[in-house]
Amino acid sequence: MNKRKIRSREDLAVDIVVWFCLIIVLLITAYPFWYVVVASFSDGYDFMRGGVYLWPRIFTLDNYKNLLGQKIWTNAFVVSFIRTIVGTFLTVCMTCLVSYTLSRKDLMFGKIYRFLVVFAMYVSGGLIPYYIVLKNLHLVNTFWVFVIPSMLNLFFIIVGMNFFGSIPMALLESAKLDGASELKTLIRIVMPISTPFIATLSLFSAVNQWNSWLDSSYYVNKESLRTVAYRMLVEINQSTGASITGGTITTKSTTLTTQATAMVTSMLPIMCVYPFLQKYFVQGLMLGAVKE
Repeated sequence: MNKRKIRSREDLAVDIVVWFCLIIVLLITAYPFWYVVVASFSDGYDFMRGGVYLWPRIFTLDNYKNLLGQKIWTNAFVVSFIRTIVGTFLTVCMTCLVSYTLSRKDLMFGKIYRFLVVFAMYVSGGLIPYYIVLKNLHLVNTFWVFVIPSMLNLFFIIVGMNFFGSIPMALLESAKLDGASELKTLIRIVMPISTPFIATLSLFSAVNQWNSWLDSSYYVNKESLRTVAYRMLVEINQSTGASITGGTITTKSTTLTTQATAMVTSMLPIMCVYPFLQKYFVQGLMLGAVKE
């Protein structure tokens, strides 16, 4: 009885220490984001006075009105939303088709194809040859430069190969005996049981599409094709003392609060989507990484 009490006290002490450490880590990781949110809702010149830590001293929505009222930002949101939806859909479709095919053990020259996938993931041609390829394909300065090159992500293919390879062969063979073709087997049997992998793949792809700024900076020079991530990067790199909208200097926003507003605005859509896919996230990774 005494040993149980002592053990219970030890467990309680360990739990207290663990929870204390977790709370400290949570505060350290969450407070910077909260500070940015507070800055985005604060009066610019009042925030520059200092002393604003937990909530805005002068609450205002002018930062969001000034930012979202600019046509370049509204256009950037439209471009980012469209590229995220189209790019995620094409990536999921192409990745499932290729990875399912490569996962089949009876695929002719399958070992060679799988070796090329792994080899290409570690060895690339470089930025300049990649740009030349995009230019020869007439993708530069077009919307399709955002989605077509990202349709095949070799890391996603390898994860998909491991996942589809873990599906029992008896299930696929039974579908074949019933007269189902390979495509029908993929659509009717494989895809419905692949929800964790598809959800994880969709989340990764959507985050990559939404946060991508390199292609908008290097492969596009049309202002109408700039993305939110690129606009946020430009906004953060500004060093002026006040935000200028429509040719006049605003009286409520400064560069710091405008930068904070840009960061919050660009992160909010992904943060809203992530909780709905979180339950599939770890499960999808484990199913694609562990094989019996």
